[in-house]
Amino acid sequence: MVGMGSPSAMTALPAPEPSPGTALPASDVDMPARAGKCADLVAGFAWDTTPLGARDSWDPAVQATVEMLLTSPVPMALACGDDFVMIYNDAYADVLGAKHPAALGTPAAGVFGEAWQNPGLGGVVTDVHRTGQSFLEAETQIAVPRGNHVEQASFTRGHSVVRDQRGAVAGVLTVAAETTHVTRRLQSLGELTAKLASALTIDDVARVVLTYAMASFDVDHCVFAVDDGDEFRFVRRIRGEMMDEADERLPPLWKRIGADVDAPMVTAAQSGRPSFTSDGAPLATIATDRHERRVRALAAMPLTTESLTGALTMGYRATHSWLPAERALLYAIAELVAQAAERARRFEAQHGTAQLLQRSMLPEHLPELDRFRIAARYDVGVDGNAAGGDFYDAFELADGRLAMVLGDVAGHDVRAAAVMGQVRAALRALALTDAAPPTVLAGLDRLVGSLGAESRNEEIFVTVVYGVLDPANGTITLASAGHPPPVLRRAGRGEATAALVTVPPGAPLGLGGRWQSATVQLEPGDTILMYSDGVVERRERPLSAGLDDLVAATAAAASGDPRNLCALATAAVSGPTDDDVAVLAVERAVALSRSATMLVPAEPTGPSRVRQWMSTRLRDWSVPEPVIGAAILCTSELTTNALLHAGTPAQVHIDLSAERLLVSVADTGTRGAVTRARTDALSSRGRGLGLIEELSDTWGTDPTVRGSTVWFEMLIPAPKKG
Repeated sequence: MVGMGSPSAMTALPAPEPSPGTALPASDVDMPARAGKCADLVAGFAWDTTPLGARDSWDPAVQATVEMLLTSPVPMALACGDDFVMIYNDAYADVLGAKHPAALGTPAAGVFGEAWQNPGLGGVVTDVHRTGQSFLEAETQIAVPRGNHVEQASFTRGHSVVRDQRGAVAGVLTVAAETTHVTRRLQSLGELTAKLASALTIDDVARVVLTYAMASFDVDHCVFAVDDGDEFRFVRRIRGEMMDEADERLPPLWKRIGADVDAPMVTAAQSGRPSFTSDGAPLATIATDRHERRVRALAAMPLTTESLTGALTMGYRATHSWLPAERALLYAIAELVAQAAERARRFEAQHGTAQLLQRSMLPEHLPELDRFRIAARYDVGVDGNAAGGDFYDAFELADGRLAMVLGDVAGHDVRAAAVMGQVRAALRALALTDAAPPTVLAGLDRLVGSLGAESRNEEIFVTVVYGVLDPANGTITLASAGHPPPVLRRAGRGEATAALVTVPPGAPLGLGGRWQSATVQLEPGDTILMYSDGVVERRERPLSAGLDDLVAATAAAASGDPRNLCALATAAVSGPTDDDVAVLAVERAVALSRSATMLVPAEPTGPSRVRQWMSTRLRDWSVPEPVIGAAILCTSELTTNALLHAGTPAQVHIDLSAERLLVSVADTGTRGAVTRARTDALSSRGRGLGLIEELSDTWGTDPTVRGSTVWFEMLIPAPKKG
């Protein structure tokens, strides 16, 4: 293309020196009837003032070339004569931008100035004109006006000579093909590869693929499907539709389709062959809504590996020719996506096995006491495939007291998890015989020493903090075997305070140490927090700094509710950790709380049932109306999310104390963890999380191998006096 005013710009082709030709009849010289602006300009231009001379003197070959380029939708320019006088079409005028229409009939050197001397501009045209040899240029970046802005576009240009009737070179014709969309797709293919490399789960792969397809191919309809037993599950994205998966913090909304359904995605997946429809109704037989009925062009690419079968489809509402270059790109994309999906499925299987092993050794339910509330949380470290050795437990003794423990077995493998399971089981057995902390730790010490000797491995390292709570008076007797000290949060009458509990230091288990105990008094409103070292340890930071951060976060908590404190503890210390995190908290309630639980069926009427049930319960309990309204709104959104994304019944639990209302919604599906984010960053179904963040005093999520729980807490305003 003849340049754009800079050395790197594409240049408009100059016109070769006119050769004396046979005069043409006026009817032959007239430009063809066309609704193009350049055609009108060429027809009315005073060509006799240019080196080309009057139009009726143009050589027939030149005339025919001009007529051809003026009717072409592809950017074309003819540079005529030694002065390279420019004649071009509308598409080329768009490339010239502000240089048009002054460039028409003007020598190229005058149009492009000094840039014309650039080898990639005037030099190419001059060489083709001189040698008569055609030349195809490599891709060139050109600044092209697009509406109100200038955009860097990619073009490939071909230059060839136009000869007159005598065979002399009359001009150089430049044809420019814009390859911007192809170039961008190739660039985005590299980005897709990088993002797929970091996609750990099938949900991650689905999000990456759908986002890429919508952005890079500008499609109206996209589906990612993978096999799931005797059927396929798939995620769909529609242009302009606000969907849950638009919020990266929520998993995609999977749907299912039978393997016997005559659908393009199913056919491609099962046959392993792609299909391309340029114009038709490819989804008419399976369309469930107007979006699918409007699709006219569709590409269905199979995703096939040794362990996975699936498909990726992209569709347009208008006709679309699937050109060879585009098909080749789709083949490459399908290969990348298939490999990423297979890796993700493998990871999910390994991850699920490791975490199932880990969590199967942890208590599924914690004790429920009248005056004490208990909560725990377990978060895996960076390596989600490994089973770790952190553990917690809480159980009632025969005399009504509560035994509670939090420990850590060094290591992140099956062996560590196995030792953890043995220690936890032995602790229960010892505590049920004699619950005194020093006695229990002494028995565990003998067990760990025996395990180390049996395996001829002296490197088994186990730390434990163990306590016995007497519900009658709120006293806790504690002992520690090399474990970080618990944090005690005092509610007090004014501002809450927190501090580390002073526990006599003791050696880790297996070293033959001796342990002493200390007693802590829990007053109404107080909470004790046990935790593993993954909560407070960070690389290149002293342990004391992590402990200070944890104490500060505990003191600043909106309430002493144990679930709230467990969530805060896992995020109290900044920076990444590759260690597992376990937290156990026990609060002595100010007064008896009231609670209720509802199992919500996975049906469309589920959320409305929850609203009715909650409204009745909370009004019976005389909860203030503003709190009721906000709680019902938040619970309805969370229930809807749980039913949509888990596909299983949800359990809603409400717990009311004198100072706060705690609501939790649990599912048993495979929903991912929800992360905190700013309200203004939430979208679509994420609106529910925004409401919780806005209306509640605190909220969090407790992911487990059996599903996940999202909860929120609202403080009850003190009754007005008088």
